[in-house]
Amino acid sequence: MQQAPLSILVLGGGAAGWLTAAVLAAEHSRARGGDCEITLVESPDLPTVGVGEGTWPSMRETLRRIGLSELRLFTECDASFKQGSLFSSWRSDSKDDRYYHPFSLPHGYFELDLAAYSGQDNYAYTVTPQAAICDASLAPKQLSTPEYAGVLNYGYHFDAVKFGKCLRDHCVEQLGVRHLQAEVERVEGDSDGSVAALVTRDGQRLAADLFIDCSGSAGLIIGEHLGVGWESKASVLFNDRALAAQVPHPSPEAPIASVTRSTGRPHGWIWDIGLPTRRGMGYVYSSEFTNEEEVEADFRRFLADEAAVPLDSDLPVRKLRFSPGHRTIFWQGNCVAVGMAAGFIEPLEASALALIEQSAGLIRDLLPAQASEMEMAAKRFNRQMLSHWDNIIEFLKLHYVLSVRTDSDYWQAHRELSSIPESLRENLALWRHRPPGRQDFPEAQPLFPPASYRYVLNGMGHPCDFARAPRADRNSERARSLLGELERQLASFRQGLPDNRQLIEQLLAREPGRDGAR
Repeated sequence: MQQAPLSILVLGGGAAGWLTAAVLAAEHSRARGGDCEITLVESPDLPTVGVGEGTWPSMRETLRRIGLSELRLFTECDASFKQGSLFSSWRSDSKDDRYYHPFSLPHGYFELDLAAYSGQDNYAYTVTPQAAICDASLAPKQLSTPEYAGVLNYGYHFDAVKFGKCLRDHCVEQLGVRHLQAEVERVEGDSDGSVAALVTRDGQRLAADLFIDCSGSAGLIIGEHLGVGWESKASVLFNDRALAAQVPHPSPEAPIASVTRSTGRPHGWIWDIGLPTRRGMGYVYSSEFTNEEEVEADFRRFLADEAAVPLDSDLPVRKLRFSPGHRTIFWQGNCVAVGMAAGFIEPLEASALALIEQSAGLIRDLLPAQASEMEMAAKRFNRQMLSHWDNIIEFLKLHYVLSVRTDSDYWQAHRELSSIPESLRENLALWRHRPPGRQDFPEAQPLFPPASYRYVLNGMGHPCDFARAPRADRNSERARSLLGELERQLASFRQGLPDNRQLIEQLLAREPGRDGAR
């Protein structure tokens, strides 16, 4: 019996390929005491998309586990701290319409729901100090706080291209990953239907036991060779286009927002990600409801109003296309698809990188010890990842269905019943009488937990009368105590936390060779 997989071949670099290689190598490579040889092959000429610049807090544990220092992330990847998302003009088209989805759980979350005592207006401000901290562009930690720890929960913003290069160097220098630059010309199949090898343009035959397809939307192995189908989600989430731009700060000292800003517009929504050297901004929209010219004109008006970019500026704008959906399965035979080869919906709530993390971690944990166990690993992987995709699609749809915007067909179409998954319709009815809970989600660890739904529901004005909320929640004395703790926490954080840019500059000053380095 053949011993399963000792050789793993990752096709494609970028964040998907190198993050997957790092997660597997940190646990299973021979350089780290495991029994696997891991190779990554990528085209020397193919550029990466480079717009996935926001993460979920899970990235901290992922980077810690692969042994990459947080300081290196900031020194090499133009990184900043992210504490959640700020949504403006999603419920209505008013500029005053705004709410936070912070990363920190509501205070006392596992005891009771504070909204039952303090009202549901400005929910995030009521149940966590993080919303007010984000208003002030403060960081989630101090310089003395250990790496990957914080007084508030956080993820990152970073330059996606630089992040991929940083991971590449770490994989090759520290984790024993073999790196090949070559153009893959064809996939060679085996008699049993599995993948035998990749053949490059210069004649190299790259055989492996397990192939991981990170070739982007092309899906060279999973789609073109194995013929695994595509399940479109365009009837649920309509966006299939984006314009993206890199926008300079007005000055080197400009504040760096510690959230992703998401602003609703007539044709879609605009992301705004603050990095130390620039802002990454983009307009996500559906080609079914508008055209590129209208969107670009609206985008440039927004850049003029919100980023001081003159209307007649020649600021370059990248034009991106994608098909919202995912593979019908992700692990077929001895090939697993990760990243855009597996699927893509839209960049809302930083779900793309989080799905890469989940996929890589699940491959690591399910990696079979014998070739005969490959089918069992694939079955479990496909079941869990399909559940994750369903959770993500419903959570993203939640942001649209509660909008009351009437300024375009785009927003009204999102509220049509035929576009809303049945399970989400059922949950919205139940959540009128109790807040979301673990019983509403089949996954043991969904990417977006019930607390995330709570922030969006309240932010979008979904009513809840608590008629079916747990009776144990009804403890007024404990609620007053928790609300008092929140006030004291906020006062302490305001006094002790540096702003986002200040902490980043303090971290960078620690880098050897810089002025002021310790």
